[in-house]
Amino acid sequence: MAAITNLAEGIWSASSLWVLATLVAYQTAIWIYSRSGCNSFANPVLIGTGLVIGILLFSGTPYQTYIERVEPLSFLLGPAIVSLAIPLHAQLSRIRGIAAPLTIALLIGSSTAVISASGIAWALGASPETLLSIAPKSVTMPIAISVAEKVGGAPPLTALCVVATGLTGAIIGQRLLRLLRIDDIAVYGFAVGITAHAIGTSRALQVSPVAGGFAALAMGLNGLLTAVLVPFVLEIVRYVH
Repeated sequence: MAAITNLAEGIWSASSLWVLATLVAYQTAIWIYSRSGCNSFANPVLIGTGLVIGILLFSGTPYQTYIERVEPLSFLLGPAIVSLAIPLHAQLSRIRGIAAPLTIALLIGSSTAVISASGIAWALGASPETLLSIAPKSVTMPIAISVAEKVGGAPPLTALCVVATGLTGAIIGQRLLRLLRIDDIAVYGFAVGITAHAIGTSRALQVSPVAGGFAALAMGLNGLLTAVLVPFVLEIVRYVH
């Protein structure tokens, strides 16, 4: 019995198996998304994440073990982010023409994302560690985790907030702008790139190359600006506490 148990544990812990399980989960999520008529509430990231969580719970595999086993997929995130320069380059001429309003939107959007999240958490009595973990929620995962680690936040909480923020922006972003009677596809892309980072950008690319290009621009610039803003939040937290 012990040998069978060890064999089962070895199979579940195999790197190739977890990579395969992740890919199958995502492909299943893509199929569900397509069958739903590309309904934003059937977001592939949301469904795929849920499937992977279910597998982890079923197998009793710790999250840290899973992350270590799917390192090859994590490595591919770098080239995937860099490839967003392709739709961005196609929009360079238009970006140059509206650089000033884009800069203003970036400053307002980025600062609002950091200050509002931290402010709400502070009003609810959150600890300093929680405040600093939530502050970088609107930037892509590698930057958010790095910033949280530098200022004393909790990376697991930051990761959870980043995913939740990205999914929320991807699901309701376009609907919200339509409700506000904003139908410029470039505005949508830039807004979702600031607020919902890579998950929102992937959704914007599904909408149109223009939206994807502006989302990629906003995501990159917001990551840089947030890395500058969060240390100011740290100083405020230290002063308040």
